[in-house]
Amino acid sequence: MKQLIQNLKTGETLLEEVPAPQVRRGQVLIQTHRSLVSLGTERMLVEFGKANLIAKARQQPDKVKQVLEKIQSDGLRPTLEAVFRKLDQPLPLGYCNVGTVLAVGEGITDLQIGDRVASNGPHAELVCVPRNLVAHVPDGVSDDEAVFTVIGAIGLQSIRLLLPTLGETIVVVGLGLIGLLTAELLRLNGCRVIGLDVDEAKLELARQRGLITLDPASITDPVKAVLSITNNVGADGVLITASARTDELVSQAARMSRKRGRIILVGVVGLNLNRTEFYEKELSFQVSCSYGPGRYDEVYEQQGHDYPLPFVRWTENRNFQTILQLIASGQLNVKPLITEVVPFADYHKIYCTIGQANRSGIASVMCYSESVSLNSTVKLYEAKYGPNAGTVGIIGAGNFTAAILLPALKSAGATIKAIASAGGLSATLLARKYGVSESTSDYGQLINDPDIDLCVITTRHNSHARMTVQALRAGKHVFVEKPLAIHNDEVTQIIEAQQLAGRLVMVGFNRRFSPYSQKMKSLLGGDLSGQIPMNIIATMNAGAIPANSWVHDRAVGGGRILGEACHFVDLITFLTGSRVISVCMNAMGTQPSETSDSASLLLRYENGSIGVINYFANGSKAYAKERIEVYSQERTLILDNFSKLTGFGFKNFSSMSGRQDKGHVEQMKRLILQLRSGKVNPTGEQLIPFSELINTTQTTLAALQSLREKRWIDVSRIEFFQEHE
Repeated sequence: MKQLIQNLKTGETLLEEVPAPQVRRGQVLIQTHRSLVSLGTERMLVEFGKANLIAKARQQPDKVKQVLEKIQSDGLRPTLEAVFRKLDQPLPLGYCNVGTVLAVGEGITDLQIGDRVASNGPHAELVCVPRNLVAHVPDGVSDDEAVFTVIGAIGLQSIRLLLPTLGETIVVVGLGLIGLLTAELLRLNGCRVIGLDVDEAKLELARQRGLITLDPASITDPVKAVLSITNNVGADGVLITASARTDELVSQAARMSRKRGRIILVGVVGLNLNRTEFYEKELSFQVSCSYGPGRYDEVYEQQGHDYPLPFVRWTENRNFQTILQLIASGQLNVKPLITEVVPFADYHKIYCTIGQANRSGIASVMCYSESVSLNSTVKLYEAKYGPNAGTVGIIGAGNFTAAILLPALKSAGATIKAIASAGGLSATLLARKYGVSESTSDYGQLINDPDIDLCVITTRHNSHARMTVQALRAGKHVFVEKPLAIHNDEVTQIIEAQQLAGRLVMVGFNRRFSPYSQKMKSLLGGDLSGQIPMNIIATMNAGAIPANSWVHDRAVGGGRILGEACHFVDLITFLTGSRVISVCMNAMGTQPSETSDSASLLLRYENGSIGVINYFANGSKAYAKERIEVYSQERTLILDNFSKLTGFGFKNFSSMSGRQDKGHVEQMKRLILQLRSGKVNPTGEQLIPFSELINTTQTTLAALQSLREKRWIDVSRIEFFQEHE
């Protein structure tokens, strides 16, 4: 199927061939009939993409601050690489979609195949959308009308925040698509509406709908004009649906408001508010969030848990339904807003002029062909793969795959046949960039492909164990990003599958492969280090991530101790040459949860070593992220952020420094070399013994148990009858 994307680096808009998405639990697979181009919103994206790097930075000062902080902590080169990677990730365009249901995921009972629905799906022939972002289209509402559902909900949500009453005077600043829809909804609400815009065509359309109109460019002062219309009382409310880089629109809104008036911002404007203007009138100011309550809430949108109607009357989905009901009843007439209807294949007729100053029109609608490819795999390049060639297939195409794993695999000379992602788009973009021959939305095809020897799994944490077991049962070797598992029963399943398959299981514990870690191991005695007890303190200044991130969800991400602190359990295991026998964990707060990301772990090892892991999310981002301290035999090693190693008490070593290297590339080089040698499981040649991978996973799970039960927890020792083939 085809999907429209935009290159953030150049602003170029492209029609990309991508795999058909796979319907998942709680989602709806839709064949698109129509999608709406919001000329204002999408023009901003195109203009941002075409801007040079300096102009991009000026538009996003908050991002510039983050970049400067990252330079302080990680250095200039890694930071610039991260910035350019981000700009190199094309965006899917569009968010107003109408089509027919082709399939419904598990758990959906109120939609049927063949239903006509509106959703916030992108410009694509097929879209897969969570249930709460899909609304049934009533009979009598055409596709051309229903395509206004989502953007109408944006205007409706701003009105719900404004709380207008019958007879009030409301000013709408900006009469683009959202502005005109908002003005019409206000008129239906019994309000007197004043519309401001500099485009005469939009003003004329507004006048035809019974609005009072003002052109700020043709009058001396729009504030005085509004005051005159309201007998010097001022507007009861102002809705800003325009976009501008200055603070003037907010200032004007404040000056034209009555005392205790309300201002709602829908567009994007400067927000340096003048305190005096707001103080003297006791004005209220609020920013409207997209379609309504539920927006950006993973529990509502992705997991499908609705808010109870008696407590949250208007959710984003109920706003969708309201717009459709108004269209069905004839109260909301959207047909005059359609500037043009263009075939999807001719998208360039819209986008080649979307950023031009003389571009006129309100809304462009793209219509789609009735035939569409349902292939879940796209072949991008021709290639042949021999048996046992160490051929790789990657499941997951997120930021970590793009930023770290794929470059590391390519640097290691890996032969990659396919990349899988749930939606197919991200897999296709990465496959095209790195010369990978296939992309797919069905990871099962990758697992069952006889050409593929190694499955690399980089999906969300709750799928790691399941996919690892599936790949092992299919006879594949497995590299899985940490954590290996997030529940104890998953560990048992992985052990059973690995023992039966006799295949390699490798976890992304890359830090032991860093040249700094390797040097530390050598200085501490190499293989003899397992006989020497030592004290190791590992501190990670992890930095805070939003509380609503999936990483903090115990059922999905498992929490950052399981997902990230495991790195340091493995690193201490590597340096001590021993395994953990017991663990005690304490977390910050009076009632810490299992997903706390500010905690300390105390580890006891078989050889008498003691490890301390301080994983903190409440430190400054300007401070280095990682620090390892080793104390052994009156000697000390300090590793600072995997860029500088300092030794104290060593005869022939004082320091080692260079660019930051956490071992990703070296890990992949060794893994690919081992696969191609055909000696994946000979005694003593495992990159990380399977028993250590299990011990590390058990340790982090036991740490959570320790937090719950407030005591030391023993880590069970498991002997494997088939650690080597």
